[in-house]
Amino acid sequence: MARARLALLFCLAGCGGSLSGSDAGREDGIDADSVASADASATRDGNADVGESEQPDARVPSVDAHASEPCTTRITYGSAWIHGPEHPAQFDDASGVITWDGVCTDEGSNSYALLSNGWRPYFSGRSACVIALDARGDCAPAPSECATRITYGARWLRPDGHASDHDDVGGVVTWDGQCERAGADSRASLSNGWVPHFAGASSCGISLRYVQCGGLFANPVIDVDCPDPGVTRDGDTFVLTCTSGGAAAAFPLRTSRDLVHWTSAGHAFPAGTRPSWASGDFWAPEIHHVGDRWIVYFSARRASDGRLVVGAGIAEDVLGPYTDVGAPLVTGPSPGVIDAHFFEASDGRRFLLYKVDGNAVGARTPILLHELEPDGVTLRGSATEILTNDRAWEDPLVEGPWMIERSGTFYLFYSASYYASARYATGVARSSSPTGPFTKSSGPILTSNGAWAGPGHGSVIVGPSGEWVHVYHAWIGDRVDASPGRLVLVDRLGWDADGWPTMHAAPGAISQPIP
Repeated sequence: MARARLALLFCLAGCGGSLSGSDAGREDGIDADSVASADASATRDGNADVGESEQPDARVPSVDAHASEPCTTRITYGSAWIHGPEHPAQFDDASGVITWDGVCTDEGSNSYALLSNGWRPYFSGRSACVIALDARGDCAPAPSECATRITYGARWLRPDGHASDHDDVGGVVTWDGQCERAGADSRASLSNGWVPHFAGASSCGISLRYVQCGGLFANPVIDVDCPDPGVTRDGDTFVLTCTSGGAAAAFPLRTSRDLVHWTSAGHAFPAGTRPSWASGDFWAPEIHHVGDRWIVYFSARRASDGRLVVGAGIAEDVLGPYTDVGAPLVTGPSPGVIDAHFFEASDGRRFLLYKVDGNAVGARTPILLHELEPDGVTLRGSATEILTNDRAWEDPLVEGPWMIERSGTFYLFYSASYYASARYATGVARSSSPTGPFTKSSGPILTSNGAWAGPGHGSVIVGPSGEWVHVYHAWIGDRVDASPGRLVLVDRLGWDADGWPTMHAAPGAISQPIP
């Protein structure tokens, strides 16, 4: 996505934040006036103590973890930060505890934040300030827990009895950057379910300050075509693979420690090792640890009759190379079955989920669940239908299943509608058993917004910080079914009071803390 790269002579590094309380939140930190400013010897462009890497650490260590080191604050700036090529990094490390009151001041078409050390980082756009402050070392006083300050712009329609212009909230709260019409006014949807309103059209003004939440990132995390991302975890490393179509090497592999910065790591089936029974259409792979080995489940077209089937490959290492089991694992009536997903319940039972590709012939598209033997590649008994496309928004199909278990409840995430359209979206159903019956949520939990279109077919996993995270694909909002293709996005899941997952501020289009 395009980002402003203007060099301003007065752009003095990142953003920071004070942590004073508000009417709606508890006191989670310290006020800007109560701490010393950063080292006055910092360079004029704010490039004090910058490390060699252009990327911030995935997770900034806590203050206590570096108690014997001098106190510093890592100031990470949101993607709208205006900086030039002389400062390629998206952060600064400054001496002392740096704070910011959360106020974002508009100046012409841009905006700026004033930090406690006098730095004044500018951002492209009005009310566009997003800053993360992470203190490390021997800092006193210093905040110790992740918290978000949400500061509202001048046109905010303040609720009765709310004297301040901000709210302080424990944990991470995000905004997707979209300003929606609300009659004659406008509104923004925050990840915690809040919906602040603003007077007039297109008048949303929100700045976000994160303290002790780690560095920032902005979607996409993979900016090339990588549909149907399947993510697994091996120790402290995440491994992602995605659809490769007819390429000679099937299913590209990427690794990451934080779900944001990805490194290429070969292919599940390098060139010359693709299953001999398959002719192409290598779609929707997922890698799972089953027993003492790794299995990649995938869809492909069988050469003998052109039917879509589910295959599997086995490896001793998560990065392969994988050896095909020798024949399709699941077949079905023409045109076939696709979108395999492996799930292991807490009681040890293992299942394979997949979709009947009925939409290709104008028929139903049920999602089936088939129990597996412990080896993960032998079917047990017969399949059970657990979901079908019976809602208007799901027309003409449901696909891309992914199941998780949380507090004794089984959640089935799925995608629906046509993948190459803005109608494509993600829904969820839940049950007390992996075999159902499943009850669907009232509607999709992840839909298109102005920045991103057709979000879906992803993986729901626990991220580095212990939060549930959705890794999925989407088109750039005005580039549906066009280059650069379906890119990979990452957003947090929330949970409402009734136990349903939520994604109120997704697809994310502005910076947020690394999950």
